[in-house]
Amino acid sequence: MIPGGLDMPFRLLNQRGTHKIIYNPVLKTHLEVFVRKPLLLLFIVLIANILLTACASASNSEAPVKAVEDYWNVIVSKDADRLPTLVCGNYEEEALTVLDSLQAVSARLEDLSCNQTGIDGSTALVNCTGKMVLTYDTEDQEIDLSTFTYEVMEEGGDWLVCGTR
Repeated sequence: MIPGGLDMPFRLLNQRGTHKIIYNPVLKTHLEVFVRKPLLLLFIVLIANILLTACASASNSEAPVKAVEDYWNVIVSKDADRLPTLVCGNYEEEALTVLDSLQAVSARLEDLSCNQTGIDGSTALVNCTGKMVLTYDTEDQEIDLSTFTYEVMEEGGDWLVCGTR
């Protein structure tokens, strides 16, 4: 074994009989190994935490948008059974009225795209672009969806449409 261990500088006698100190920079002291591993582990944990937080924030801000898009898709498909699961209790009657008003026409969405535009307390504000096209016989009527700002709230872990502004 090399004097001083593998991880320490050691002395050799040169041809003249004097000591020569040899140091290999690849070899580490116990202190260097002890400090590097925890720092590397801490760095990895911090990066993972940042990535997970960013992903959670992104998905959380998309939930109100998805709630409004689902609301309009259910309205157009005239699914009266599913509609109450997408709206707040105090908005259910109004949402069912909108659904009932479409019974005599066929409806479709064109270019629906929604974005969260802000937050008012615990209410997310969502604006949409696109239109709902209502067809009665051969006549089309277009309703511009950008004229409303939708109020969306989280209740019981689900985001629900609770009204318009």
